[in-house]
Amino acid sequence: MTGWLQGRRALVVGAGSGIGRAVVDAFLSEGASVAILEKDEAKCQAVRDALPNVPVTCGDATTREANEAAVAATVDAFGGLDLLVNCVGIFDYYRGLSELDSEVLDEAFDEIFAVNVKSQLHSVKAALPALREADNASILLTESTSAYYPGRGGVLYVGSKFAVRGIVTSLAYELAPDIRVNGVAPGGTLNTDLRGLSSLGLHDRSLGSTPGREKELQARVPLAVALDGSDHAWSYVFLASDRSRGITGDVVHPDGGIAVKR
Repeated sequence: MTGWLQGRRALVVGAGSGIGRAVVDAFLSEGASVAILEKDEAKCQAVRDALPNVPVTCGDATTREANEAAVAATVDAFGGLDLLVNCVGIFDYYRGLSELDSEVLDEAFDEIFAVNVKSQLHSVKAALPALREADNASILLTESTSAYYPGRGGVLYVGSKFAVRGIVTSLAYELAPDIRVNGVAPGGTLNTDLRGLSSLGLHDRSLGSTPGREKELQARVPLAVALDGSDHAWSYVFLASDRSRGITGDVVHPDGGIAVKR
């Protein structure tokens, strides 16, 4: 423990598994007090069992009510809020537009943009009053390598992650100088429970359980590494800490060096 986040109060949205859960552990190890918002009841209970001192709000991050409840629980527990992290997401399993039936396009669009985009807006909107009361407040939203390089998702997923990229830029401009806003754009991730769209019949598919995923991820990037949530979590720690106090409207890319792929 280096204490980079000592005394800081954080809410992590989408923290029941994968990157969000790893961010919780990393923040706690660096001295932060952490609360979570998670939709899945079983994951909520697992966090309560493993981390009894972490306030857990079970609710749907695409709704105003769940986000406001999670912020209230955080403020009640810790007396305020300094750091907001959103790690919520669903995946389209690389579906191109030509592979999407016209009759499901509206529903699939609404579903993925609600989860991947609207949840980010709701979490920030709910947290803003508390963040404005804090010193050196920071917001961290989860982009994706899909927002920078083609082929890392289907048209809906890539579109939604480009939207998050835009939200980071817009909010950083709007909220400066009081609140920093940055993104993390993870590459492919091991041990993630990133699910597919229900509207496409993919909800039971979890990206982390794809056969041969570790070797596929290693072959994809110049560093030949297959990263997991704990690898990505330290990018969030850095951006949440005072070590990055001069950075806003930017993004860290823990992706194995895909930008220099030959």
